[in-house]
Amino acid sequence: VQLQAYGGGLVQAGGSLRLSCAASERTLSSYAMGWFRQAPGKEREFVAAISKSGGNTDYVDSVKGRFTISRDDAKNTVYLQMNSLKPEDTAVYYCAAAPTTYIYTPELYSSYDYWGQGTQVTVSS
Repeated sequence: VQLQAYGGGLVQAGGSLRLSCAASERTLSSYAMGWFRQAPGKEREFVAAISKSGGNTDYVDSVKGRFTISRDDAKNTVYLQMNSLKPEDTAVYYCAAAPTTYIYTPELYSSYDYWGQGTQVTVSS
């Protein structure tokens, strides 16, 4: 499955953005999904994950209470709503798909089979 993340941009600190991840085929409902990010000079890090049903979500501590992952299988799209953005959220954001019901180790790259191209998020102070 091919994934494409979009919706990034430049926003001031305290602002909001919503990222979307669309699949090339109408198969997103078969996958648990995750979002990762990579800041310049840093390793790619886990941000959020959602189960295939949408009933379970996981977040890295630094975004809890600010970011929300959700999915709309009818639109074949997964979202990452980002509120109260901080300069340290600046990164390229990637979506990924795992052919499973629930990702028990969402922070591991190896949990995911498919990755999309990233979308840049820049938060100015």
